[in-house]
Amino acid sequence: MADSISSLPLYEKVSHKSFILRTVDLTILGLLFSLLVYRIIYINQYDNVWIVAFLCESCFCFVWLLVTIIKWSPADYKTYPDRLHERVRELPPVDMFVTTADPVMEPPIITVNTVLSLLAVNYPANKLACYVSDDGCSPIIYFSLREASRFAKIWVPFCKKHNVQIRAPFRYFSNPPIHPEGSDSGQFEEDWKNMKVEYEKLSRKLEVVAENSYWLDADEDFAAFANINPRDHATIIKVIRENNGGVGEDTEVPHLVYVSREKSPMHPHHYKAGAMNVLVRVSGLMTNAPYMLNVDCDMYVNNPDVLRQGMCLFLGSKTQNEYAFVQSPQLFYDTFGDEIVVLQTYIGRGMVGIDGPIYAGSGGIHRRRIIYGLSPHHLDDDGNLSSIAKVELLGEGKLEREYGDCKEMVKSAVEALRGKSTPQNDLTISLEAAHRVGACDYEYTTNWGKTIGWLYGSTTEDANTSVSIHSKGWKSLYNSPDPPAFLGCMPAGGPAVMGQQRRWATGLLEVLFNKQSPVIGMLYRKLGFRTGLCYLYLFIWGIRSIPELCYSLLPAYCILHNSAFLPKGFCFFAGAMLKHSRCTCGDAFPLQSLGIHKSWFTHSKLARHSIIRENKDDMRVAIQHSRHYT
Repeated sequence: MADSISSLPLYEKVSHKSFILRTVDLTILGLLFSLLVYRIIYINQYDNVWIVAFLCESCFCFVWLLVTIIKWSPADYKTYPDRLHERVRELPPVDMFVTTADPVMEPPIITVNTVLSLLAVNYPANKLACYVSDDGCSPIIYFSLREASRFAKIWVPFCKKHNVQIRAPFRYFSNPPIHPEGSDSGQFEEDWKNMKVEYEKLSRKLEVVAENSYWLDADEDFAAFANINPRDHATIIKVIRENNGGVGEDTEVPHLVYVSREKSPMHPHHYKAGAMNVLVRVSGLMTNAPYMLNVDCDMYVNNPDVLRQGMCLFLGSKTQNEYAFVQSPQLFYDTFGDEIVVLQTYIGRGMVGIDGPIYAGSGGIHRRRIIYGLSPHHLDDDGNLSSIAKVELLGEGKLEREYGDCKEMVKSAVEALRGKSTPQNDLTISLEAAHRVGACDYEYTTNWGKTIGWLYGSTTEDANTSVSIHSKGWKSLYNSPDPPAFLGCMPAGGPAVMGQQRRWATGLLEVLFNKQSPVIGMLYRKLGFRTGLCYLYLFIWGIRSIPELCYSLLPAYCILHNSAFLPKGFCFFAGAMLKHSRCTCGDAFPLQSLGIHKSWFTHSKLARHSIIRENKDDMRVAIQHSRHYT
């Protein structure tokens, strides 16, 4: 039986190709092209409005062409983590990164829940280490993590004993207790009540400290935070919990390390990318795990098997020279992330069928050696460094120029590139070197942020780093289990959402025109053509609003200038479709699918008269239709 299980694959790639969907996509594309041809034929018979409509519709047609190419061969992966123990003798170590920057915008209780969900995943605790980057250098965050590590001593065993599925306490205790199969109901209820009481104590304590943090000054452990300036301070690294001598039992808690990098007004900080690179260096000195998972502070683990599923994808691959990272979709437990969910469901699956998904900035498991700049041609068929790689990467003097002048950092980088992992038995031994690699000036004259680590040059460091990895010839994998691997929350609305959207739009445009541009990758590097079009579709997301805005203003312009921009007879076809849809589907018919905005039928009488002027009889019919539907 064991032999039969060991011969089974750890994952399967599932194709979602659909002849019907392909036909629909091509039909829409054909209609859009026919509309453009019609406008070109009659362009001399109309004024400038016709030209503006033609330019806008050309943009829409180009975007739909990109969508059709991306969605042509959608796929997904199905993993079998239960087969891991038969196929893999020992699971590889994983370093987990959490980034936070503002204890006001990102409350400590949210960060604590994310950390607790990571510490409690179904993975040997002696193979895990959690590093939290606090870019705000807040003593409240450090205090919250210290209290969370104490709570984790009872939370982690509780989750693994009763096979709890949701391991973020604030989500778990928001629902009635669900009795797990195979355990004593009386014991579970008692444990559940005790655990809820302890979590409520933790929450109240964090709330009190958030309102009155002055009493933390009396604790010697907080001396480094005295009179701290979040924008000008030295590196602070504290080992909160160590799992020394652990053997992977369910009662163990992984390493937990607090990191706040040095900041100075005289040095650039590169936002999240700079924080991630510091975490990579500090973790490389302490545990140097070959795999790294990073999540945002508000993106908790919703599926406790997420790391085992990721290892199924990595270790189940036939070759180590193909895949760079595993990305899980970003899903949300609130109602503000529907647009992103739809984008990932259709566009994301389409990319999986090509060369793999884009790294989304959270929920990605990376191979450390690839983050250190490794390319596919640097590896032999067995996954070891080739003779060319030893010359290009490990040559004399090159390591210092690449990774910095810290000898311990260079040594750990060499081990990572060779695929080895030698974690420290005592994490505190590496604290001095960790402070050095967290300094502001450490990256000067090195390739950190240029070809190594998370790349600089854009506020969307995830897209910048992702296109760089794919341009080297690497592919990626997709993990979309049920229940979802991670769940997070979107900004509630208002300025926060606007600021986030503006940051995404400008950051993606920055990547489009910098050295990592997908156009350059397709022409001069190893970025696949269809993969490059995927990135192009993503990076022009911000400027797509320009033709959309212009097109939406055309009806108002036609009202004021008594002109038309729709082809002759178009309104009768749209009116007939609207009438049919209301007879059969009520008000649920998606006019946008026809390229028609619903407001076109609800403008003033002047707008209705201005659509078609040539034939009075036709105009009378159009007015009757529009009055009926108003």
